Amino acid sequence: MSRVYPFDEAATARAVIDGDGTLVEWNEGARRLLGHPAEAVLGRPAARLLAGGGTPAVPTGARWQGTVGLRHLDGRTVPVWLLAHRRPPRDGHGGGWLVVTPLTGREPPAADDPLAEAGLVQSPCALAVYDEKLRLRRMNDAMAEVVGLSEERVRGLRVAEIGGRPQSEELEQAMLQVLISGTAQDVQTFTRTGGEDRAHAWLARMAPVNDREGRVRGVCLAAHDITDNYRARQRLQLVNEASVRIGSTLDVTRTAQELADVCVPALADFVTVDLLDPHEHGGEPPAGITAPVLLRRIAHRSVHPQVPEAVIGPGQAEEYPAGSPQADSLTAGHAIVASVAEGDMDAWLTWHTARARRVREFGMHSSMSVPIRARGLTLGVAVFTRHQRPEAFTADDVLLAEEITARAAVCIDNARRYSRERETALALQRSLLPRTLPRTAALEVASRYLPAARAAGVGGDWFDVIPLSGMRVAMVVGDVVGHGVEASATMGRLRTAVRTLADIDLAPDELLTHLNDLVVRLSEESGVDGGPGEVGATCLYAVYDPVSRCCTLARAGHPPPVLLQPGGAPRAVDLPAGPPLGLGGLPFESTEVELPEGAVLALYTDGLVWSRQREDPDTIRARLYAALGACADPLDATCDRVLRTLLPPGGAADDVALLLARTRGLPASQVATWNIPADPALVAPIRKQVVEQLDTWRLSEASFTAELVVSELVTNAIRYGAHPIRLRLIHDAATLICEVSDTNHTAPHLRRAKTFDEGGRGLLLVAQLTQRWGSRHTPEGKTIWAELSLLEADQ
Repeated sequence: MSRVYPFDEAATARAVIDGDGTLVEWNEGARRLLGHPAEAVLGRPAARLLAGGGTPAVPTGARWQGTVGLRHLDGRTVPVWLLAHRRPPRDGHGGGWLVVTPLTGREPPAADDPLAEAGLVQSPCALAVYDEKLRLRRMNDAMAEVVGLSEERVRGLRVAEIGGRPQSEELEQAMLQVLISGTAQDVQTFTRTGGEDRAHAWLARMAPVNDREGRVRGVCLAAHDITDNYRARQRLQLVNEASVRIGSTLDVTRTAQELADVCVPALADFVTVDLLDPHEHGGEPPAGITAPVLLRRIAHRSVHPQVPEAVIGPGQAEEYPAGSPQADSLTAGHAIVASVAEGDMDAWLTWHTARARRVREFGMHSSMSVPIRARGLTLGVAVFTRHQRPEAFTADDVLLAEEITARAAVCIDNARRYSRERETALALQRSLLPRTLPRTAALEVASRYLPAARAAGVGGDWFDVIPLSGMRVAMVVGDVVGHGVEASATMGRLRTAVRTLADIDLAPDELLTHLNDLVVRLSEESGVDGGPGEVGATCLYAVYDPVSRCCTLARAGHPPPVLLQPGGAPRAVDLPAGPPLGLGGLPFESTEVELPEGAVLALYTDGLVWSRQREDPDTIRARLYAALGACADPLDATCDRVLRTLLPPGGAADDVALLLARTRGLPASQVATWNIPADPALVAPIRKQVVEQLDTWRLSEASFTAELVVSELVTNAIRYGAHPIRLRLIHDAATLICEVSDTNHTAPHLRRAKTFDEGGRGLLLVAQLTQRWGSRHTPEGKTIWAELSLLEADQ
């Protein structure tokens, strides 16, 4: 059965006074009490209604009650008991006062009234009975103690008028539902009643009051103080929330911010997290703390946007002297609670005037400083401050703050240790990677290296460009299994090994075979208790010859390179995969690919194409091909475009190494070849032909040195080598290369000739006259080569 909304506005005289003392509300009950119509008093000072005039003292608390003399419209003075509730600012309007007094329902209930029978006056539980208009009819002594007013004073008022708070209005709406539906309801609320000096948690149990005919005649309200259970449950929820939210990443700043975020507004109105500056202590927290203490603000949080309470911002450092909450808690080694009212921070605020202004401006009244300690180290301090919540910090609050801060401290220390290890690994990684790539006549190159996102750690990806003999250039990209310092160190060892093996001009498949043997040995050395270790890697090695314009490639479990030829579409080079390094069991195979001038070869590690969203590999390859663009695009711009296209905004899940190389061909006019007869008497004509060729190339400045080198190399080949013998000269703008090939597989070596030896000085002479020299094995035999710097010859 539907009921009419029961509130009788005229049963209570009610007025609202704003912050400057002006009447802004005046109901019908107020007109009945004093006779003044609303239009005569609204917008005018409320003090004019006081009998005797004068300016009344403004109450300081949240509630006031007392009897005052008010002026009636007919001029007489009416003594009225008033109950006034301070109203907080709301919706941009300043606060004020709600003033009420009951007009009806003040007479005691009749003895046979069913409402009176329901009032258990002697019950230790706080009870109140409200009539059909939800106006108070009876309440026992326990409820009067909770309300802080006697039954005689508030009889006839609604619960919203007695409490004067938003929670009271919510409670009244629940009572209305009980009155309408006839069904009992329970409501939990957290508020400060008139008889309390601090907020409590309440369970309000509301039940309908029925007469003998079963009609609902009112509502019985029982209030139970459940503050202890409420706060215990709240603390448990906050600790659980902290364990979930704090430490979601291995980032010190993010973890500190999570600590502040969890505690506002659940525990404090303003929280700061300051850490000891590691740069002041050699990167490690100090063993002992003495004042003054230099701290760096890492994070803060406030109930106000933009954190206006803060004097310094994140990233800024400040020195805290003795007497400050931060320094005192750090030197004491435990939490310290300070009260502004009790003068605990007077010395600190006198010294720090800017912070004193913030304290006065926001009404900060209580502070709690908790050291951030983990694994025996003091990392910093968290400061909790209250200004909106009127309650000071209690012993339970201290225990809660220490529990949350201890959990956060472990996460911060984990993040700090991880960051330090990551920085060490990254520094090692970058020191082991090439800082600049060599400029060669065979290739134009560009590269990029990006470490993995913080959660994954620095890996062991590397790349290199190695000039070889005969204008050839080797390109290598590799990826060591794992992350951290060990992966970076292993990467450095493998890169050094590749350069060493490349210097002896091994074919790509042979080089990977020797590299695999090294990885197997490293894995055995890193094993524990006689078992094998976990060293593994993938590698792609390629050698490009600008004379033949042929590229020889081999890979060990590495992604194949992508080839983009002029006028063509990108495609993956068809190349046998080979097993990853360290597994063994299968041989490595080389593939030769002819590359036209201007072709672009893309070598990369799998971090570039690995997707955390498990994206289809074909889709990823299509994006890579599209990002490579055209052959004529600048390689640096292409590198940046590839990374932007394939990597997520938050960074790659694994290290990324990318090497792009554009081929250059060496014109036939810069190469000269002679077949050498097996006759030492013909060495002189060969020298003459070499000088003539150098004159044709306009390199006569190098003729004398080249003639000596050619004479020595050709003579050695005729004397100790096997036919056929071939001489080849190659040059670019900076280098002249002399090569002598024969079919004998025995390589020469330097030796120190004795005083009376007739030979043994030729190669020593070659080594002294040339920039570098060496030998390389070929399927047919060997090639002895020597490089002369044309720049030095010009000088």
